[in-house]
Amino acid sequence: MTENDVAAGMRLKEMAGWNQSESDWKRFLHASKDGCFVAEVDGVVCGSAATIIYGGRFAWVGMVLVDPAYRGRGIGTKLLERCIEHLDSAGVPCIKLDATPLGKPIYKKLGFVTEYELERWILKREAKDAEILGPADKMPGPLLDFVLKADSEAFGADRGAILRSVHEEEPRFTDGLWNAGGLEGYAFGRHGSFADHLGPWIAKDSSTGERLLERFLEQSVRESVIVDCRAANPFVKKLLQAKGFAFARPLTRMFRGKNAFPGISELVCAILGPEFG
Repeated sequence: MTENDVAAGMRLKEMAGWNQSESDWKRFLHASKDGCFVAEVDGVVCGSAATIIYGGRFAWVGMVLVDPAYRGRGIGTKLLERCIEHLDSAGVPCIKLDATPLGKPIYKKLGFVTEYELERWILKREAKDAEILGPADKMPGPLLDFVLKADSEAFGADRGAILRSVHEEEPRFTDGLWNAGGLEGYAFGRHGSFADHLGPWIAKDSSTGERLLERFLEQSVRESVIVDCRAANPFVKKLLQAKGFAFARPLTRMFRGKNAFPGISELVCAILGPEFG
């Protein structure tokens, strides 16, 4: 895949009803120009898959899409096998992904096993006037560095380059809560094609999680907001329900290989997104 294929990738994700933007495709290409792939039939792009290696600890596979008109031909499986081949050749010890119910059986056949369950929740509300927000307050560099270091521990690997890109595109969504003991939680967010997406959303307790969620919703003006939460989190779904979110669909975090760096899943309220982890 090259940047010339981004328009084709956007066409595939629109057909699937996904929320990614052109910026998300370019994040993959910038991070892993040799690890993003498309499938073509008669010169037409009919499938995609993309990878990112996080600090040599594990890799992520995302944006696995097949044009509905070409499904049933094994194109998705071939793309996944190409991703696995690329990552195995790079010596990556573990490959991770977040599977939709449609994709989960395919991943199981390729040796992926379940790590934990996720759930997508969506808020529908009346859009707000962006002018009420005023200028964005950008998190100072030293504080952002501190947050990114904490994220590498919560996530299990350094994904600072991706989060810096997310932060630069929309700094008003980047948030952190501190007390005398240190960082209690943090959040980032993105503008998707039809909804704002909260994540990663990391909190040590319900109170911190609630404050971060409220502050994000204050900064977001769009009609739709998406959150991909960890299903086993003891408080996150109650917080989402209280704000009017509704359950949309399940997801499953899966891995292949040795999961030596699982991160600290009990801190995870919501992930960055199925495409990035």
